[in-house]
Amino acid sequence: MLEDILKQVQKGTLSIMEAKDQLATFENLGFAKVDHHRKKRQGFPEVVYGEGKTAEQIISITTALRARNNQVMVTRISEEKAAVVQQACPEFTYNEVARILYWKAEKNPKVNTQGYIAVVAAGTSDLRVAEEAAVTAEIMGSTVHRIYDVGVAGIHRLLSHAEEIQKATVSVVVAGMEGALPSVVGGLVSHPVIAVPTSVGYGANFNGLSALLTMLNSCASGISVVNIDNGFGGGYNAVLIHQLAQKGERNEDTLL
Repeated sequence: MLEDILKQVQKGTLSIMEAKDQLATFENLGFAKVDHHRKKRQGFPEVVYGEGKTAEQIISITTALRARNNQVMVTRISEEKAAVVQQACPEFTYNEVARILYWKAEKNPKVNTQGYIAVVAAGTSDLRVAEEAAVTAEIMGSTVHRIYDVGVAGIHRLLSHAEEIQKATVSVVVAGMEGALPSVVGGLVSHPVIAVPTSVGYGANFNGLSALLTMLNSCASGISVVNIDNGFGGGYNAVLIHQLAQKGERNEDTLL
């Protein structure tokens, strides 16, 4: 990138000020410092957390991000706030279940072309968190298979999807109540499982704490646990695993 910018400056197609702007690692908006270097460090642009921000702040941040990236994502944004943002940025799409607002360039390449991520949810009440994981993974370029309402109270429902889950590269397993589903899935598969506890449950669930502790104490191997209701974190980590798995497959093909 640096070499390209220097060549443009030498040719006169790019001014020194424009070059400085492109090389800047962040953009100071006063109330926020937009990290334009995030994609180079982590492979995906900075994601905007919508809660606690005004619609006007989100518009300013997303406008800055869109100027330098081919996709932008805002998480945990309400329908009302998203509607205000969409008035200024009509090209953005809102998923009301996942509470995610996003934009992708038409020519944005699909990153992950092989394999898929299984997003497994215990119950319909867990869908908002499961969809946050699924939509996050899709925006980041992964193929997602949704397997919903397969909690341990009716284990036959899960077993009917066993083969589909086993063929996934990585699974994101979402559950509230006692949080037992990741342990069951973990005992059936040979790939990493990312467990996402939800705050769904009655009083002794303690807003997801009981599910979190169950998942942390799982006897099944290969399970990692993210925070309560953190579907975004589960989906993001799953994509990183998916990408690494594909790099390994490409390396094996090269060796052969």
